Amino acid sequence: MPGRRTIRNKLLVGGLLVCVVVAILSASSFVGIYSYRRLVRALSSRAAELPVASQLGERVEQLRLSRARCGIDPPIDESVSGEVAILRGVLDDYLAELNAGEMEGVPIADRSHERKTAAAIASSLDRLGAAEGGVAIRDELDRLAELTADLPSFLQEQLHDLAREVRTRYRTLIITTWAAAAAAAVLLAALGSLTYRWIFRPLRHLAAGSRRVASGDFDFRVGLDTDDEMAELAEALNGMTERFCAIRDDLDRQVQLRTREVIRSEQLASVGFLAAGVAHEINNPLASIAMCAESLETRIASLYEGSEERAVSIRYLELIQAEAFRCKEITEKLLDFSRLGEVRRQPTAIKAIITDVAEMLRHVGRFAGRSIEIEEGPDLLVMVNPREIKQVVLNLLVNALDSVDPSGSVAVRLHRNGSEAVVEFRDDGCGMTTEVLEHLFEPFFTRRRSGQGTGLGLSIVHRIVTDHGGRIEASSDGPDTGATFRVSLPVAAVGGQPKTAGKKEVDHQRSAA
Repeated sequence: MPGRRTIRNKLLVGGLLVCVVVAILSASSFVGIYSYRRLVRALSSRAAELPVASQLGERVEQLRLSRARCGIDPPIDESVSGEVAILRGVLDDYLAELNAGEMEGVPIADRSHERKTAAAIASSLDRLGAAEGGVAIRDELDRLAELTADLPSFLQEQLHDLAREVRTRYRTLIITTWAAAAAAAVLLAALGSLTYRWIFRPLRHLAAGSRRVASGDFDFRVGLDTDDEMAELAEALNGMTERFCAIRDDLDRQVQLRTREVIRSEQLASVGFLAAGVAHEINNPLASIAMCAESLETRIASLYEGSEERAVSIRYLELIQAEAFRCKEITEKLLDFSRLGEVRRQPTAIKAIITDVAEMLRHVGRFAGRSIEIEEGPDLLVMVNPREIKQVVLNLLVNALDSVDPSGSVAVRLHRNGSEAVVEFRDDGCGMTTEVLEHLFEPFFTRRRSGQGTGLGLSIVHRIVTDHGGRIEASSDGPDTGATFRVSLPVAAVGGQPKTAGKKEVDHQRSAA
């Protein structure tokens, strides 16, 4: 990302500030140390000149004293020439010390006066060696004494004026040192502030946000404006929290759904046990009622022939028989609902069953004008009991056709989802509310348009699909928006692999169903 302030760049800025601070402090320290070193070296070198200058003065003084004891000065002899030669040697040693301690730009290191004086002494020694009269020799010796006496005085004057000469320099050095210390302090403060803003404050926000999310506040989101890896970490934490909330909501929904399914299964099991006993107990009285009604119908037809009451009585007896047979049909459904036990299952072409049931329902008179559309696609083999799955398809298609208008349609789609075959029944009928969806698979619950129905059809469908290891789900966006039933069944594995149904298998399953 262009212009992105990464932690690496921020650390480089911090390192650069540290280097600048170190450089400023080091430069200030080195300037002071080297200035002190040069001053000490200058003092040491000037101190080395003093013994030689003193020796030169003593030699001149000894020569003057020796000449003064002679009274009237004799001409220059060999002894005087020897003293002059010694003085020249000492003067050369002095000049060597001056050259050895030469330093530029350092206080008290200026030797220009000493060099001029040494040159004057050398000239005086030359004149002394060439002098012939006593007066001239005495004058030169006096001049030599004055010149050699001036040599130490130059150094004394420079030492006396040292504080005044270096005042500007050490003031500049002090100001520079304080400025360097202040700049270093400012840079260190800036480094501390940047470190807190770039590192510690984002870490504190991340830690506080993590603890807040960990405490259960999943709506909290960490916000960082650092535009670096810390901000990316905050975004990742927010994304993880959002994903966790989505997973949690989905798990809650699934738990609620599975809880309702468990409750429904318990209700179905309880109703099944009850229905088994009730159906067996009711079937016999219902058969007796039907037989008695049929017998009375025959006797009334023979006894009251030509009577007006005959038609009314026969009509009531026919109603009694019809309702008795209707009750018997309900008890048979209850027996089907409560029937338990292992049912033989085999690989079955599911699309063939759907096609056969749809073809049969197209010829039913009460469904005239309604259409059943089966989407094109490959057939799938499922491990089921063909008769029971045919009952599932029949119930779902009949319910869908009953819920649509006379010109409505029902669409059936078969596809594969992993190791499952999914059959979807979609209609454009009356739809369902949320309350109806919650109680849809409960026994004796019905919302048919005709007002008829036992409410056992979908319960039986649910039990059959569950017994086959599958799932059935219903969905609707509300009233008058249609509904979708989705049945998932395990695909039959032939040789360890799920298999698609072939033409021979479809024909075989159609004949078996």
